[in-house]
Amino acid sequence: MEHAKLERHGMAFALAVLGVAAIGGFVEIAPLFTIENTVEQVDGMRPYTPLELAGRDIYVREGCYACHSQMIRTLRSDVDRYGHFSLAAESMYDHPHQWGSKRTGPDLARIGGKYSDDWHVAHLERPRALVPGSVMPGYAFLSQTRLETDHLSVALSALSRAGVPYSEEQIALAEFDAFSQADPEATYDQDLFVRYGENVQIRDFDGDPNFLSEMDALVAYLQMLGTLVNFDNIDAKEIAR
Repeated sequence: MEHAKLERHGMAFALAVLGVAAIGGFVEIAPLFTIENTVEQVDGMRPYTPLELAGRDIYVREGCYACHSQMIRTLRSDVDRYGHFSLAAESMYDHPHQWGSKRTGPDLARIGGKYSDDWHVAHLERPRALVPGSVMPGYAFLSQTRLETDHLSVALSALSRAGVPYSEEQIALAEFDAFSQADPEATYDQDLFVRYGENVQIRDFDGDPNFLSEMDALVAYLQMLGTLVNFDNIDAKEIAR
């Protein structure tokens, strides 16, 4: 048989496998270069605010993605438990994305607004006090750790080179905006709305309005997840089709 002859010659077999893989790759990848955008635009999506971005960096730094996915599948069990399945557009500004595949803890794609800020702070500081049997480590140190903000302009600038549409004004005012978002008495809320849209949450997130902590940033990030897209409008459009 022909395949038996091929299997006796390692080099020929390797070249055959490479050829088949190349053809398959070409068939799947080439069409992507013929369309303007592979991710459909969705109303409400915006780049992270500097405070949310700092929180996301802490989320990545602490390895939260190792136990929490951010990708709700189209399976009924996922949708019933977590909400509307994830859209590609929700990760369009993620570098890298936080989809994940391991769920030691629940999926966090729709965690925003599900619990209060106080709940998040208490849960992060002492997980088992709120969720008995949890294997999640405590992150009480985040409340005592001052958030470093002097690098935020550089972070936004780097992301802009990767395609995230940050303006020169947003980059220049990144540190200022991070402090403003966590200050409930600031008079700059309208400026934040102009730069990032009206779905920016402005308040003290960690319970200490006199101290901008890493806890502020992480809770701001968590409370934003899943809140940007109006899924009622999306479902209505699908029905109309």
